[in-house]
Amino acid sequence: MQKEFYRIGVLLLILWLVRIVDATIPYALTNLGLQPRQWSGLPGIITMPFLHGSFGHLFSNTMSLGILLGLLVGSQKAPWLLAALTSVAGASLLWLVGRDANHVGASGLVFGLIGLMIVSGFLNRRLVPVGVAIVVGILFGGTLLSGILPGGGAEVSWDGHLCGLIGGAAVAFFTSAEAGRFRIKT
Repeated sequence: MQKEFYRIGVLLLILWLVRIVDATIPYALTNLGLQPRQWSGLPGIITMPFLHGSFGHLFSNTMSLGILLGLLVGSQKAPWLLAALTSVAGASLLWLVGRDANHVGASGLVFGLIGLMIVSGFLNRRLVPVGVAIVVGILFGGTLLSGILPGGGAEVSWDGHLCGLIGGAAVAFFTSAEAGRFRIKT
């Protein structure tokens, strides 16, 4: 388990190093963000969580990611695979339906992890994941509701938050032990 928390620290450190490099070079790395429905924006599906528009933006995502990844490591099997699937699912959906903008930041992943943990906690019906789902709901409920509604200015990717939430819920549904009950048998 200690190795998993070390990995969380390394991931967060990488986010900060990318931001420091972006702040010090003339070419803005944030230009490599996700741009919906543009072939040039496809790499943003992978790069978006690593890019942030400001240190304040990165700080708030760092706090949320640290908490959520810590809870994920303690409550789920294959936490890194689930986190990667959640990030890709949410970002892919954003690429398909998002508004025309350059989307950057790990908040899509944050909202995806919130959706993943809440939905998987209740689908799996096990004590620890349900407890984690309740804790996540309490800690992030207000952010969840305000973050998926349009508003907050053009710089806030509410559609990225919403797509992340949907992506996380979808990953939870398709990876849960209970998902087999809902599949059509042929």
